[in-house]
Amino acid sequence: MQLFEHALVALAIQAIIGVMTRNWWAGAALACGYFIGREVAQAEYRWIEQFGHGLRANLPLWGIFDLRVWPKPDQWADWIGPIVATPIAAWFATRWQKRGAVRP
Repeated sequence: MQLFEHALVALAIQAIIGVMTRNWWAGAALACGYFIGREVAQAEYRWIEQFGHGLRANLPLWGIFDLRVWPKPDQWADWIGPIVATPIAAWFATRWQKRGAVRP
């Protein structure tokens, strides 16, 4: 279940934004941006601890892309899950909204 938690939270964030603004794609972008940013920050800290001698100044621009700081599948699922789940939900919600608008 832990592998799906971020996707479920992202869908909840998306639903709140989607219901409030009727823009489900904006909700998807916000939720994905949050989780991508969160995981990138954690990768930065892992790189700094493992290879940067504890100093942020030693972190190169490519440090977050170093596969050595992404060793666990759950670290990948934490940002891939929202990226996969929210666009699918936005597509369905948008189709549902358009379908409801066509009916009298």
